[in-house]
Amino acid sequence: MIACLECLSGFATPEGTATFARNATENNVDSPVLASHFQPLSVAAPSTESILWQGLSLSGLGIGTYLGQADEETNLLVSQAVIASVESGAINVIDTAINYRYQLAERSVGEALHALSKKGYSREQIFVSTKNGYLSPDADQPVDMKTWFDATFFTPGLMTPDDIAGGIHCMHPAFLENQLNQSLSNLSIDTIDLMYLHNAAESQLETTGRTLFMERLRQAFTFYEQARNTGKIRYYGMATWDCFRCDPAEATRYLSLESVVSLARAIGGENHGFRAIQLPFNRAFSEAATLKNQLLGSQHVTLLEAAEALGIGVFTSVPLLQKQLLQPQGLPSYPGLESLSQRCLQQVRSTPGILCPLVGHKHPSHVADNIQVSRVPRQQVAHAAY
Repeated sequence: MIACLECLSGFATPEGTATFARNATENNVDSPVLASHFQPLSVAAPSTESILWQGLSLSGLGIGTYLGQADEETNLLVSQAVIASVESGAINVIDTAINYRYQLAERSVGEALHALSKKGYSREQIFVSTKNGYLSPDADQPVDMKTWFDATFFTPGLMTPDDIAGGIHCMHPAFLENQLNQSLSNLSIDTIDLMYLHNAAESQLETTGRTLFMERLRQAFTFYEQARNTGKIRYYGMATWDCFRCDPAEATRYLSLESVVSLARAIGGENHGFRAIQLPFNRAFSEAATLKNQLLGSQHVTLLEAAEALGIGVFTSVPLLQKQLLQPQGLPSYPGLESLSQRCLQQVRSTPGILCPLVGHKHPSHVADNIQVSRVPRQQVAHAAY
């Protein structure tokens, strides 16, 4: 069991992340990170650097924490990988979710954040995202989920069984509030930089229908705006699998990014907190860069083009597709990068419009291998290359 820790105060700030980037690029004399690693490429002008997302200097590579057993050995590996990633100067973006490893992933990240704070890294230098929406058993406190739901939500009348989709997913504000507070406790921080609603369309749209789904999304966004006002989160977004990258004709799967942003704007005004999405992107899942499935006004554009126009940061998952893409066929070569994983990561991070690919790595040798991309320039991969 991971020990309970005193919460770290603060959140990622422009000043703090700029300090991290400066230390990584100027003070890391043995193996400096390139300054351009903290500046993504623009879709509109791919030969130039983009503006900073929300003023933050975020690394062009982040660490994900999805896979692994729910055991002490994996807890230690994840914490050590997060620490090594940050200490390398190549990564100040950490991504997790309450349901990853039955809440142990968040606790492992919390352990790492506290260890890093003792090494001189302030909370303001590190960007932390997590996700909620899925029903999430607790590996440290195994209880029957039905019994817990009855006692926590149904008996008090906070919600009904109809609020749960497919027995696995819920967007009711009472549930999201409970899970947000649990995530803050797991991470041992008092503010989450980015809270994603996790696979909402994939879990609910087909069964609820679009009208009810959008109403539930409105309620979720309203809650997130309230959580911003209380300082528990800074921004919110949607972590997705295929809703933003499928054909609009697939009515039970597809979401328009513009419609989602419009919903957030109606709730939170122009300073709304919906500022990021996460979706798969690699040479097997290239739709975000190649499929013009989003409509802006009367113009059909790609997801990456729509996101940039709407001011939405794009974080991407599965850059190696859980090792399935570690094959030389069709994979470009890049100067200074030798391993297949480095080449996969370079292709993704060099695609204009992508803010930060997230890679899962636990073994020290994998961490050391993957972070080498931070020491070479992006290669401005054209979308046509996919």
